[in-house]
Amino acid sequence: MNAMAMPPWLEKLLSTDFFRVCRAHVDSARSECNMYCLDCNADAFCFYCRSSKHKDHQVIQIRRSSYHDVVRVSEIQKVLDISGVQTYVINSARVLFLNERPQPKCGKAVSHVCEICGRSLLDTFRFCSLGCKVVGIKGDGDANFTQRGEGVNMSISSSSEEMLREGIEQDIYPPTPPPPHSTARRRKGIPQRAPFWS
Repeated sequence: MNAMAMPPWLEKLLSTDFFRVCRAHVDSARSECNMYCLDCNADAFCFYCRSSKHKDHQVIQIRRSSYHDVVRVSEIQKVLDISGVQTYVINSARVLFLNERPQPKCGKAVSHVCEICGRSLLDTFRFCSLGCKVVGIKGDGDANFTQRGEGVNMSISSSSEEMLREGIEQDIYPPTPPPPHSTARRRKGIPQRAPFWS
């Protein structure tokens, strides 16, 4: 396998146990370990550890969705080529799952499935998560995680970094259109029976 196909921190990130309480900040409010330092490639840490030990490091924040770990696309795509991995919009942020999620087998025919775990996908993606893409790279090697243009200075200017923070990536991901207007009126209240007259 090509060493450039996968960054050295990726497999450790995928196997890290997130959302446990930080031993150093047990009594603090934001003490869950939901951050990962790409420079140190060590264990997960909390908000307070970041400000004291990882101040100038490349850090990504892991979030939870339905008991599964996710990372925002805007954070991970700066350091990793995520092409071929299904993304989702959760709480108005585009995210992708770190690891494979079990899915019960359904009888419906689906047109797009993950090449590794068989999970149904919404679009023409190859993988449902970063973990499945890692397995795909190890298996046949026709996918990789190297950033396009790697080796070239890929510094992000402060103005473009601000634009990313403010969420001006809507050209890439257009907003979901509103549902079509329905002319049917909704019934209000609980239906009442007609009175019995004798």
